[in-house]
Amino acid sequence: VRLVESGGGSVQAGGSLTLSCTPSGWTLSSYCVAWFRQAPGKEREGVASVNTDGTRVVAESVRGRFAASKDNKNNTLNLQMNNLEPEDTAMYYCAAKKYGRRCLAALLPNDYDWWGQGTQVSVSS
Repeated sequence: VRLVESGGGSVQAGGSLTLSCTPSGWTLSSYCVAWFRQAPGKEREGVASVNTDGTRVVAESVRGRFAASKDNKNNTLNLQMNNLEPEDTAMYYCAAKKYGRRCLAALLPNDYDWWGQGTQVSVSS
């Protein structure tokens, strides 16, 4: 099972980026998928998830600025990030649960089964 993230880069504070996650060999529309991030020296934290029925959870730290969505036509999971702040600087990871496992309200890294390699986002002030 493979997940590949793309779209990371360097932006100034207040800017926007869109991350994408593409699965290899399977269709993510039927799976719980999520975005996590990890800054240097910090624990991995949940950013947002999209459930099998399309319902979404967004972490309080990014609510109102970030939005996750599934593009079923292109079989991708996207993360639209607006009004970026230096504190958003981190490696961003796409993750998924095995088939049949639903997303929960809590975004817990240990609850996810498959992970991508990550894409770096750097925000300068």
